[in-house]
Amino acid sequence: MRPLTEEETKVVFEKMASYIGRNIAFLVDNKDDPHVFRLQKDRVYYVADRIAKFATSIARPNLMSLGICLGKFTKSGKFKLHVTAIPILSQYAKYKIWIKQNGEMPFLYGNHVLKAHIGRMSDDIPEHAGIIVYSMSDAPLGFGVSAKSTVESRNLQPTAIVAFRQSDIGEYLREEDTLFT
Repeated sequence: MRPLTEEETKVVFEKMASYIGRNIAFLVDNKDDPHVFRLQKDRVYYVADRIAKFATSIARPNLMSLGICLGKFTKSGKFKLHVTAIPILSQYAKYKIWIKQNGEMPFLYGNHVLKAHIGRMSDDIPEHAGIIVYSMSDAPLGFGVSAKSTVESRNLQPTAIVAFRQSDIGEYLREEDTLFT
């Protein structure tokens, strides 16, 4: 497990900033409980600093996971957020969409968010911005990218796509064999 390089940090922060914006400073500058970003194989972890220091005593081949897995680097060098990043993203989210109960299961089965399933949404969501999807009881269900802005989505037909799904908590079951390997 090693710290991220400057280029890797830039790629990770750009991806996270599309979902949490300037709130990324809260992840880095937490004086009470400092956390660090670490890379193990191709996966990026967000872990408490004191635990990361303990992990240095474990050999790299024996260390499987540590802290919260935010995502992984692809072979082309891009960063892909994992479903395991939802607790961090939902805590500092800039734009949010709440879906009705009848839209939860289609979303959790891997479908995009339709206009008919939206209960409410944040004001001023721009087009192609990172959003966090919540149930009406404020439980984070996943994240994605807005297909239309808030103003445009009000005039859409009920079957139109409002947000493209990137990840949802249903992946824990659908991809349990490959999620942590």
